[in-house]
Amino acid sequence: MFGQRTLDRLDRMLDEAIAGTFKESDYDESKLSKVESKWKHFLSASALSRENVEKEKDRVKELVSDISHQTKTPMANIRLYTELLKERLEAAQPYAEKDRQENLRLLAEIDRQAEKLGFLIQSLTKMSRLESNIVEVRPKQLYVSELIDTVVQDILPKAGKKNLEVVNTYTGSGMAYYDMKWTKEALGNIVDNAVKYSPCGSRVLLSVTEYKLYTAISVKDFGAGIREEDTAKIFRRFYRTEDVHDEDGVGIGLYLAREIVRRENGYIKVKSKPGQGAEFMMYLSRREF
Repeated sequence: MFGQRTLDRLDRMLDEAIAGTFKESDYDESKLSKVESKWKHFLSASALSRENVEKEKDRVKELVSDISHQTKTPMANIRLYTELLKERLEAAQPYAEKDRQENLRLLAEIDRQAEKLGFLIQSLTKMSRLESNIVEVRPKQLYVSELIDTVVQDILPKAGKKNLEVVNTYTGSGMAYYDMKWTKEALGNIVDNAVKYSPCGSRVLLSVTEYKLYTAISVKDFGAGIREEDTAKIFRRFYRTEDVHDEDGVGIGLYLAREIVRRENGYIKVKSKPGQGAEFMMYLSRREF
């Protein structure tokens, strides 16, 4: 049987380990029993392991920050020099109109690719932060309408370029547990895809269904749809179906959306048939967890 003093020491060691304040040097090996010594070595190893994990997380955080920072200036310069060259070409006289148009086309492509690269870097940064738990998703009870209204307002300029109507039919006051910043990213990615893959002049419909445990936000488009064999693959990193390779995108948006919602104790489902559009349902928990 252990004496009360031994039990008290074991209990104190465990409390310090849980609090993250355990230090091997606080305990004199010569004054500990055999069991206490083993317990001490185990907690020391655990504390060291946790310290290594935190150091690795800090290294990843620093790397992600460096990538984001170091690429920001070159990307901005590419866009700037492209715009300056475009202005010079437009003002240059005399200039063969055919060559002029071709050079302007090439400049537009450089600008498009630079924008795509910038978006890729931004998406990779977000993905790395999520996967490394550098940034935590912190859900709290919020109105669902606030999330939807914000996402709809952000997508209207892009939808307007395609003469595409974004319709939000939800007028309720339901609430769910979600992190506004990250869930806006998730829902925004889904709505952005709906606008991107919808034909000009069509519509994207947003609606809400409230269940006992979840609030489901539906995003429905009337585009080409998704083949059944692709519906399970579209949430993979960098996966893009053969039908959309000509469209802008890098194949990270849906992956990020699923990861964000999963961390909020929710999930995403998709229903689609080729030629009949697609409907994505984002299920947000109505209960705190």
